[in-house]
Amino acid sequence: MSAPLRPRPGPAVRPAHAPVSRSLTVGVIGAGRVGAVLGAALAAAGHRVVAAAGVSGASRARLALLLPSVPRRSATSVARAAADLLLLAVPDDALAGVVAGLAGSGALRPGQVIAHTSGAHGLAVLAPAAEVGARPLALHPAMTFTGTPDDLARLPGISYGVTAPAELRPLAARLVTDLGGVPEWIGEADRPLYHAALAHGANHLVTLVNEAADRLRDAGVAQPEKVLAPLLRAALENALRLGDDALTGPVSRGDAGTVERHLARLTATAPESVAPYLALARRTADRAIAAGRLRPVDAESLLDVLRGRDREVAA
Repeated sequence: MSAPLRPRPGPAVRPAHAPVSRSLTVGVIGAGRVGAVLGAALAAAGHRVVAAAGVSGASRARLALLLPSVPRRSATSVARAAADLLLLAVPDDALAGVVAGLAGSGALRPGQVIAHTSGAHGLAVLAPAAEVGARPLALHPAMTFTGTPDDLARLPGISYGVTAPAELRPLAARLVTDLGGVPEWIGEADRPLYHAALAHGANHLVTLVNEAADRLRDAGVAQPEKVLAPLLRAALENALRLGDDALTGPVSRGDAGTVERHLARLTATAPESVAPYLALARRTADRAIAAGRLRPVDAESLLDVLRGRDREVAA
């Protein structure tokens, strides 16, 4: 069980880079795990966070923890107070409605920068704000957040997926620098692909690790995390360093018999794991063949096993 959130004087970790020009007057709408942390990081970098909006009990607790001196206001009040930068850190599916509501309420002003933290969206979702003269910016941190001060220590050096009009690029780069990060410039049309890659890598990794831990428990391992931790850390480091050359295991060797035994036992013990195992084994085989790690002739028996199990699952 996680410890309760307790107010602290303020963030203890300051981003590595100081701001390069005058401080901005900032408002934050959405005090979830991302918004509260980025608001605290901007404040630590010397910017003036003057108001924040958060509705839930958890959001109020995060504001008390990370931005204790910042008043909590309604979204429209925050937008009016954010003279220079309004940071929208709301769920992807809620973003369009929030932007339209703020634009329709008259809370936005010409020249004000409206930045959202969604990885999936680019500038199009900010069109209602741009129509009233606000300047749109997509600023997505490529990091997983807990919504606690520990996140502040993880910010230096991370990448931000940034989509910005040409005239706003210098300011976007400055904000990322103030946060201690590195900008990655993403085209508007590429935002869904960018976000899919991150979700596929990070979110599905969590699912995969927990699947592996569950199957180890099924096999009688009392503390699967102790078995998995060194193996998975090494696999991740090797994959990032070596790419497909890091592939090991029965699929990369074309060991059809081993894979068939895996599938038979999974079918008996955890049938819900068979389909994801098959999907990943097929993709692993494809990559191993393409990388020259597995000869097509050696892959034939393995692919026959996978196709046969595919038909069983479909039936």
